[in-house]
Amino acid sequence: MYREAFFNYRKMFRSALKTILNILPTQTAKAHCDGPCGVYDPASTRVAAEAVLSMTKKLLAMEPPENNDPAAWASYNNTFSRYVAIKEEQAKEAKQELLILWTDYFKPEHLASYPDLHDTFWKAAKLCSACKVNIDQSKAEELMQAVEKIHHMFWKSKGRADSWVTAS
Repeated sequence: MYREAFFNYRKMFRSALKTILNILPTQTAKAHCDGPCGVYDPASTRVAAEAVLSMTKKLLAMEPPENNDPAAWASYNNTFSRYVAIKEEQAKEAKQELLILWTDYFKPEHLASYPDLHDTFWKAAKLCSACKVNIDQSKAEELMQAVEKIHHMFWKSKGRADSWVTAS
């Protein structure tokens, strides 16, 4: 009898808890990483920055329809908004990846070898923001240059000279 009552209370408790948790607002947490995994690589930053540059070029190359054809304008607006969304998402991703490298990988002892480390990362993060809010190819190219500089700083700090290779 006690056993049956225990399982009934347990079932009711789980049901009530599940209902409460489903009602409360939640946020998805993502991280790489506050654990001591030691896995860092600026490649994901390069890919995101390269996507920003690619989308910026595509946006600048777009030609609006010359007539008032609603279907043509709908297609143009759809493509334009998709390119902007991708550009902004990738600029945000590049900034996030930069901040992870800056705050988690690089340590105070790296400043001896790279006295401009903080300035380099700060300017790169600012370029991500500029690329998010503008359609400016020169800013996107500056971002790529900053990411390349960070790539070389990173690999040199590991005693390697990995080549800078872009996908496009």
